[in-house]
Amino acid sequence: MTSERAGAGTRVAVVTGAARGIGLALTRKFLEAGYRVAMLDIDGPNLATSAKEVGRGVLPIACDVCAPDQVKAAVARVESEFGRIDALVNNAGIVVFKKLLDTTFEEWSRVLEVNLSGPFICTQLCAPVMLKTGGGAVVNITSISGLRASSLRVAYGTSKAGLDHLTKQQAVELGNLGIRVNAVAPGPVDTAMAKLVHTPDIRADYHDAIPLNRYGTEDEIAQAAVFLCSEQASYINGQTLAVDGGFDAAGIGLPSLRG
Repeated sequence: MTSERAGAGTRVAVVTGAARGIGLALTRKFLEAGYRVAMLDIDGPNLATSAKEVGRGVLPIACDVCAPDQVKAAVARVESEFGRIDALVNNAGIVVFKKLLDTTFEEWSRVLEVNLSGPFICTQLCAPVMLKTGGGAVVNITSISGLRASSLRVAYGTSKAGLDHLTKQQAVELGNLGIRVNAVAPGPVDTAMAKLVHTPDIRADYHDAIPLNRYGTEDEIAQAAVFLCSEQASYINGQTLAVDGGFDAAGIGLPSLRG
């Protein structure tokens, strides 16, 4: 029996990278669904501000997801204050936009550490707490860059492709114990970072390649992840859901078709 069915108290979600963007949208969606939310982020001051804006039902914890001792302490605090963990969304991530030959080993290593080792650490430490109440669900936020290659993303795309496979590994092993693991792979999303670095010509190129002819929203990504953590997704395990407006499915010729 999963913890969602057990009914032993209010459900609890842990969201990493929760201070802004998709992580903050995830927090709000979980709260709307009746969860209490532990918000983890390395940026303590911004996390505190975001938690105050969200209001009741959250527990902000400054934490580096790459540091096992910090994650262990954070998980212990969540269990102490909330009593359980039902859902984990591994959302924290970083990106380096550089050509392959210009990417330093230090940059490569840091991206893989945050984007791949972070979800490994957080899942490994949250899963035992989930099992105490019968199980739960994990969602890894990957990226369309892990499903299809593009320039300037050698470290980021590789880390997300690795996370896609880690999702399958986790799903196979943890599914036997009552913990489902899936992934959401966002396409281009109107985050603050995208608005900052995506020039008009880049945005036009994306629109040309996306059948829905627009960027996604943070709420749309969050909604998909919360769904995968819910009982409505109770037989979904080991899958990567591309929330990308059809970007991964499309080939060439969309502008011609629209004309």
